[in-house]
Amino acid sequence: MTFPAPVQKLWDELQTVRADVLREVEGLTQAQADWKPGPKDWSVGEIVHHLTIAEIATGKLTTKLTRDAEAAGTLAAGFPADFHEIKPLPDVRASADAPEVVWPEHGKPIGDLLATMNATRERSVQSLQKVASTDPRRLLFKHFRFGDLDLAQWWKLQAAHDGIHLAQIRDVKRAAGFPAR
Repeated sequence: MTFPAPVQKLWDELQTVRADVLREVEGLTQAQADWKPGPKDWSVGEIVHHLTIAEIATGKLTTKLTRDAEAAGTLAAGFPADFHEIKPLPDVRASADAPEVVWPEHGKPIGDLLATMNATRERSVQSLQKVASTDPRRLLFKHFRFGDLDLAQWWKLQAAHDGIHLAQIRDVKRAAGFPAR
């Protein structure tokens, strides 16, 4: 599949950070996936679940925004020739509590979590095809922390979000007491 250059760059970012996440969790036992450094910390399994829930939500948002614009007759046909770069995001590194809608569950089987994460990414390509077929700058939705973001920014946020939690996974694995198996 061929995307316009800004969408291809976004897809590559999404795929690169996801590959890094998957490498970090590859081969973990259930005990390792469920282990938490502290009572308020998330386990690796919970982080994987959270990332998947967040990506599903971004996919649903893509469908909602494109359907609503289509119903209103405002969906732009075709990716605009003057769109060369996705607008930068605000600084997303600062710690924030996740909205309840994307809170993970503890103790889900790690194999199931990874299968669902991979299946979700396979569906996300359809969302990126929607981004590539219209002007995503015209499709806005308010983020609870960052205000109005366009559809391309929402997907850029997904890549940045995965990167933040990749670092968190690495921190959990380095924490004192992380199970050897």
